Amino acid sequence: MTITFDDNLPIFQQVAHIIEDDILNGTFRVDEQILSVAQFSQLLQINPATVVKGIALLVNEGILYKKRGLGMFVSADAKEKIQLKRRDRFYKEMLTSLLSEADKLGLTTNEIIAMIKQMRKD
Repeated sequence: MTITFDDNLPIFQQVAHIIEDDILNGTFRVDEQILSVAQFSQLLQINPATVVKGIALLVNEGILYKKRGLGMFVSADAKEKIQLKRRDRFYKEMLTSLLSEADKLGLTTNEIIAMIKQMRKD
């Protein structure tokens, strides 16, 4: 697996996003063990400390939990927590940016909606 990291976001946050994506797409399910730090480190070809930091972020958010001596596991409500967090970010960051650009271009709400509907069809 080759991952290209974004220079605009710390790698540990990108590691957390990768794990979140794997939870959302069903790669990791509720109460299922995720890969170990060593496995993630080898897979992503990054420092284990960076992986630990990304996993710790998800533990602090209640998305993952630790079973002592066994590893990290997906929390029961992990998917819902990720979706809520990402919806909030989508609203605050992406939609704000989209509407700001639309205003600059003079697009109406109906034109924006039509573009979104067309993109959904494609």
